[in-house]
Amino acid sequence: MTLTVHHLVFTVTAATPIMLAAQSGPAVRGAIANSLWERFCANKEAITCAGCMLYQHCPVAALVAPMRSEDEKGSEQRPRPYVVRPPLDSGRRYQPGETFQFGLALFGKAEIFFPYLVMAVHELERDGIGIKLPELGSRRGRFALQAIEAYNPLTATRQTLYSQPGRTVNFPGLPIDSTTVADYAARLPTDQITFTFHTPLRLIDQDRLVKNIALRPLIQRLMRRLDDLSQAYGDGPLTIDFRGLLEIAEQVTVTTDQTRWIDVVSVSSRQQRRTPVGGLIGSATFAGPLEPLRELIVWGSLIHVGRNAVKGDGWYTLEGMPSFPGFDTSVFSR
Repeated sequence: MTLTVHHLVFTVTAATPIMLAAQSGPAVRGAIANSLWERFCANKEAITCAGCMLYQHCPVAALVAPMRSEDEKGSEQRPRPYVVRPPLDSGRRYQPGETFQFGLALFGKAEIFFPYLVMAVHELERDGIGIKLPELGSRRGRFALQAIEAYNPLTATRQTLYSQPGRTVNFPGLPIDSTTVADYAARLPTDQITFTFHTPLRLIDQDRLVKNIALRPLIQRLMRRLDDLSQAYGDGPLTIDFRGLLEIAEQVTVTTDQTRWIDVVSVSSRQQRRTPVGGLIGSATFAGPLEPLRELIVWGSLIHVGRNAVKGDGWYTLEGMPSFPGFDTSVFSR
């Protein structure tokens, strides 16, 4: 498989008070999507991207509403070519001068849209982010972008792409590919692996929400998501034994379950729509014949899994994974 992933970390400093919700992924994603639309949409009279004559050549459509071509299977839209990673200490109020971080991951060919995302984040310096505050005249808090770094979460390698006071932005040069994933997966245990779910894991299995953690529905959804992303932004569908891997995942048991269900709702201010984005958070240890599943499991840690992945849901790490300084995933296990 030739899908690649670019992980980016944005470091910002609060210019005014900023209040982020406890699960701020939907707010971060919504702010970036709205900024892209405001900054780069050339036909704001179109009701949807699908109804716009420019969508085939538009960075907004490619990132916010990517349409499938006629020869592609599936629903009308492709999976979005990115996911957000919200601040790990969200759910708090930042005072002016305080610094926090959020992340983005770009998939495959979507890396060409990196400059548009940088400009969208710059727009947020003016438009703000988070909950509207009375002391700001019912406006969102503003921040100043301090740095952008490419980051490989499997090796902890970092690359500075942008740093104040300079205004030059370099293109990300730390792609994570199948070789990197295979090398990391080969070092994982073959009989027991602990996951930590930092944002809600929302899975549907046989038309029902999965409220008790199990590996089989996670692997099933992960294979489908990875296959969709590989077809849309890589070099074609996965060449794996879907049925055989599902049978193996069915044999894996949960030995320690410290997950809990949380209810969260995402509200779109532009579309006036409420979407449930809650799910399971916490940690769980799986035991069984994990060796043939390890590469899939590592891919899942990079691309997220389950519903609302683009909004930051379904983000997990594995025990022993390195942490980015200042973007420390250990905060979720406290």
